[in-house]
Amino acid sequence: MTSTLRASRGLRMLPVGTYAGRGHVMIERAFRVYRRGWMVIFSGFFEPLFYLFALGTGLKGLVGTVVGPGGHVLSYTAFIAPALLASSAMNGAVYDSTMNVFFKLKYAKLYDSVLATSMGPLDVAIGEISWALLRGGTYSLGFLIVMAVMGLTASWWAIALLPAALLIAFGFAAVGMAATTYMKGFQDLDLVQVAVLPMFLFSGTFYGLGVYPRWLQLVVECLPLQHGVALLRGLNAGVIDLGMLGHAAYFVVMAGIGLWIAARRLDKLLLS
Repeated sequence: MTSTLRASRGLRMLPVGTYAGRGHVMIERAFRVYRRGWMVIFSGFFEPLFYLFALGTGLKGLVGTVVGPGGHVLSYTAFIAPALLASSAMNGAVYDSTMNVFFKLKYAKLYDSVLATSMGPLDVAIGEISWALLRGGTYSLGFLIVMAVMGLTASWWAIALLPAALLIAFGFAAVGMAATTYMKGFQDLDLVQVAVLPMFLFSGTFYGLGVYPRWLQLVVECLPLQHGVALLRGLNAGVIDLGMLGHAAYFVVMAGIGLWIAARRLDKLLLS
């Protein structure tokens, strides 16, 4: 980036792109906005829960048991529950970091006002992604409680499901916000559903990847949700190996790239 200064806005001499360490202000604002409308947030928790009850109850009698990670034999409900948890984390993070961010960026012009203060683009990116992470984490926590009550946690490693789900939400939130900075109109938001729905249906959420031909397995194994499903399913079954580190590293890299792109794009769109 250039060394353009924001002195023209009557601010202290602060280089464009400087991180002021005040991303928490964006989270505080979000809490104030939603303090009277928490059902808007919690409503997103119910979709995977309905899938769990519908398929875990309706198909359980037809499917019976399924071979899970490490050769463990699981009930069909216990097999799909961790995958739906990963989907819940993805949905909460993606929809908040795309639709909400798009409205604030293009129509409410919120970030123009924020960047007229000492806060920088990286503050905005970290704050908004953190809020999306909290929203995805809320969905995940609620779903994990349901799993525990229904006896769907198969090992003590299940206590790591929540931090793993937060990592998944972080990766999707960062990439979602980065993608939003390239959107021109509301029609572009349809592309979010085009990306999310196929991942939800074909990333091994409801069945193992063995049903696919090998070439299609390789394609699906590149999808981020598949890595999330494999990570949570392995943790729930207590199967811990080096492959789990690979799944976690996938989301660390995904989050880092998304955060970097989002900050640079906000810098270019709002401060150039």
